Amino acid sequence: QVRLVESGGGLVQAGGSLRLSCAVSGRTFSNSHMGWFRQAPGKEREFVAAINWSGGSTYYADSVKGRFTISRDNSKNTVYLQMNSLKPEDTAVYYCNFLGNIVTMTPLDYWGQGTQVTVSS
Repeated sequence: QVRLVESGGGLVQAGGSLRLSCAVSGRTFSNSHMGWFRQAPGKEREFVAAINWSGGSTYYADSVKGRFTISRDNSKNTVYLQMNSLKPEDTAVYYCNFLGNIVTMTPLDYWGQGTQVTVSS
């Protein structure tokens, strides 16, 4: 069965950094596009970043561009999200997922529990 386990979240002050990890199992990883999404209380889930199957191409939401970096290690079946210069607006539960289409950034229905990121001012 497909499993996505996010980790690395926590409480950090504005301007600080966190590195999130997403361990993937149950589905071919090295040929899969991956993405990070986040959801704040009372808001819809939104796209954050994406990376193609090889790691050669990355994409970011305008709100995080220049501050976040997505990467992957196919030998470890893991996707990462390095978050720098964090802002209170980044506070949310962060999720990773497979992307069915790297152009539309459409996630597949394999959501995990996510990891909480809280940024204080």
